[in-house]
Amino acid sequence: MAELRLGPLLRYADGSSATVWVEASRPCTAEVRGADGARGTSRTFQIAGHHYALIPVSGLAPGSSEAYEVLLDGTRVWPLPDSPFPPSVIRTPAEGDTVRLAFGSCRWAAPPADEEDPVGPDALDTLAARIAADPAGERPDVLVLLGDQVYADETSKATRRWLAARRDLREPPGDEVADYEEYTRLYYESWLDPEVRWLLSTVPSCMIFDDHDVADDWNTSAAWLADMRATPWWRERLLSGLMSYWVHQHLGNLPPGELAADPLYAAVRETPDGTDLLRSFACAADADPASVRWSYRRDFGRVRLLMVDTRAARVLDEGARSMLNPGEARWLREQALDAPGSYDHLLIGTSLPWLLPHLVHDAEAWNAALCRGERGERWARFGENLRRRADLEHWAAFPSSFDALAALIAEAGSGAQAPATVCVLSGDVHHAYVAEPTWPTGTGPAARVFQLTCSPVHNAIPLAIRLGFRFGWSGLARGLGRRFAGHGGCPRPPIDWRRTGGPWFGNQLMTLTLRGRSARLRLEQARGAARGAARLRAVAEVELSS
Repeated sequence: MAELRLGPLLRYADGSSATVWVEASRPCTAEVRGADGARGTSRTFQIAGHHYALIPVSGLAPGSSEAYEVLLDGTRVWPLPDSPFPPSVIRTPAEGDTVRLAFGSCRWAAPPADEEDPVGPDALDTLAARIAADPAGERPDVLVLLGDQVYADETSKATRRWLAARRDLREPPGDEVADYEEYTRLYYESWLDPEVRWLLSTVPSCMIFDDHDVADDWNTSAAWLADMRATPWWRERLLSGLMSYWVHQHLGNLPPGELAADPLYAAVRETPDGTDLLRSFACAADADPASVRWSYRRDFGRVRLLMVDTRAARVLDEGARSMLNPGEARWLREQALDAPGSYDHLLIGTSLPWLLPHLVHDAEAWNAALCRGERGERWARFGENLRRRADLEHWAAFPSSFDALAALIAEAGSGAQAPATVCVLSGDVHHAYVAEPTWPTGTGPAARVFQLTCSPVHNAIPLAIRLGFRFGWSGLARGLGRRFAGHGGCPRPPIDWRRTGGPWFGNQLMTLTLRGRSARLRLEQARGAARGAARLRAVAEVELSS
């Protein structure tokens, strides 16, 4: 009999359809049955001995909330027997509904309930507890997870014990994951957390990778990549990371229409074992990153979300360094400018912040100039070493890309049909803040523009980060940053910006509430000594547009 190994995850939901992702223990037919008539079935497909299905669900009514169950070969496997949680539901929006979007990044898997959590309560666990306690109350319409859903290079004690039973950890890559099977262990550890498992079964989710999904500083530079490719273990790590991301995260990001038109998805489903097909796809993505698009668009009524790949889509050649390759940059521009007037809010999801403290921005621009050779070969070597040690790889480290995004945001936010807001949603930096840019007089957009950064969901926050980012926004730090920029011959950015909220430190989530042309932001932190007693506490609420 087929058993449910992982999931269900409710990934996509619109007014009449949804997708639900599952992993089963053997080949089978996976089925979703709604209490009010919604239905969907799909045969599993096989990757590396694992069996997955992404079940398209139809028969949903706009503005409804329908409890559902999952069956494998006709046997009910979800809800779990004796589950303490309310039924999982598929909620569909009605035209004109308020959109609530919760987002964050950087989540270590929470330890078992009987172990002390070294970094404090998990924000996703506490969100799940709140929704479960009041199923009819306010909840996000979608979770946007902005990277580092799993940590391939920072494994838990339990995972290290599992790895040690599988292979010799004295051989590279040691206690980091090495192959596809080991990646599946990370997803089990993270998504079988009871609270998170239930939360992901009842709130739709959008995801994108960041560096730790593959390796710290993934694609930070051409020199870094060359060094990694010279190691005996890197290729298998990268291919396995891309393959597991495609299965566990990417497929569920896509609307049903795009899934139906995806040739790789069709081919994998039609063959008894899709491992070689998927591995060939990952090999092509490694050889020619521009041949694959991980970015995607989701529309929630009059809210447009563009999730942008800022890891695999990079151009790393120092002479043409760019956060996005030309095809990716064209895609982002086309999506942002498509059908002006059709959305009231434009959200650009990018794991890495666009606007940073001025000291950090100028240091990254200076470092990019050094690595380009602006101060000679010795400074270039110093710059590359510093780039890796200090993680100098955000938008500011790609100056032409920073400027291009500023220009695109100004264009998308201008004109008679301009949206009310353009918000850049980011994570990565293990704290939260709000920043607001300004353009030279007469060149700025009509829309209000914000950098909204929220991280971590559940991770460590070193003292150096707390002190460094507090100082980074100060006037003294800004002056120091300009000295760095002057040494590198870096021009001033085309915009200025100021911090208007934060910095906030803790395990946290931001929630955007978008109603018509109004936008409100709430930051909540997980507070409490233990998982069962922890709660989300609002520490800031900001009216972005009214």
